[in-house]
Amino acid sequence: MATRSKTKAANRAANKSNRPTASARFIRISPRKVRIVIDLIRGKNVNEAEAILASTPKAASEVVGKLLKSAIANAVYKEMDRNNLYVAEIYANEGPTLKRMMPRAKGQSARILKRMSHIHIALDEINK
Repeated sequence: MATRSKTKAANRAANKSNRPTASARFIRISPRKVRIVIDLIRGKNVNEAEAILASTPKAASEVVGKLLKSAIANAVYKEMDRNNLYVAEIYANEGPTLKRMMPRAKGQSARILKRMSHIHIALDEINK
């Protein structure tokens, strides 16, 4: 393994406690659909990420945009410069699933799975 990646991983672990974070839980969108949107902004500057989310025609982009704004507000509260922030970590995990039934032919039924997501975001400052 390369030495530089080990030092970068060590630096990220050391700065993990003071990174501004935000999370949205029990969002009624499938994690698979949310991951399409969050993959677009991972590693990007927050200004660029906001512009990408504003122009993305997906239902999850509105929720992720609100979450990003919340994380930025947390960073400003911690007295970080907004222009030096980037999306260091963002992921969507699966939440609980609502199970519903739909009537089908011959007295049978089909299961409908209404999935939920837990979305987490962490910002970090660009070291110059």
